[in-house]
Amino acid sequence: MPITLICLDADDTLWHNETFFRRTFGDFAALLAPFAPAEEIQTRVDEIEHRNLSVYGYGVKGFILSMLEAASELAGDALPARTVREILALGRDMLVHPIEMLPGVEEALPALAERGRLILVTKGDLHHQEAKLAASGIGDLFEGVEIVSEKHPDTYRRIFARYRVFPEQAVMAGNSMKSDILPVLEAGGYAAFVPFELVWAHEAAAPPTDHRRFRELASLAELPAWIDTIE
Repeated sequence: MPITLICLDADDTLWHNETFFRRTFGDFAALLAPFAPAEEIQTRVDEIEHRNLSVYGYGVKGFILSMLEAASELAGDALPARTVREILALGRDMLVHPIEMLPGVEEALPALAERGRLILVTKGDLHHQEAKLAASGIGDLFEGVEIVSEKHPDTYRRIFARYRVFPEQAVMAGNSMKSDILPVLEAGGYAAFVPFELVWAHEAAAPPTDHRRFRELASLAELPAWIDTIE
């Protein structure tokens, strides 16, 4: 069957995201330097952030709340109110940061739109993700936007059913092996891994290199040609 539904991840697939998280953590570690070394701060934030995923979900707001929790644990009652205000300011800066599209994305999207319906499938805060899509200037190319709490096989099965396609008529492209690739293959769709130079440890997984419905691409610009070979 030909591909008729093209699902795309957003963060670090269409535009920069992890870069800002790493940069913000560096600023946060500098604020907490009087209380702990950077390695300990990183470990504590990772532990707290993963523990809080089921409560806060993905995105900047959960990240900032987890950093505040880490700061409280590491500094205790010695944590200055000024530092708390500075951490909150880091979060606000992340939420209003201009969108920086990844190279080749704006050129690839029209070619993809000629080959099927484009659907954005992303995790994160609903308001922030909608705001980023609006600011990107590419929203008109997408027929649908699916902002989900997790990307499990059943998540993709529901999306395929909602847009009335068989799994083998759908392809998902993204930078997360854990969220964008493996569950799509389990759901019966095609999956294109477009790696980004920075990877959050929570999203890492081994690639299914011998799977016939999987490809690793150097960039999103290669996706139209792969879709043509499927058809």
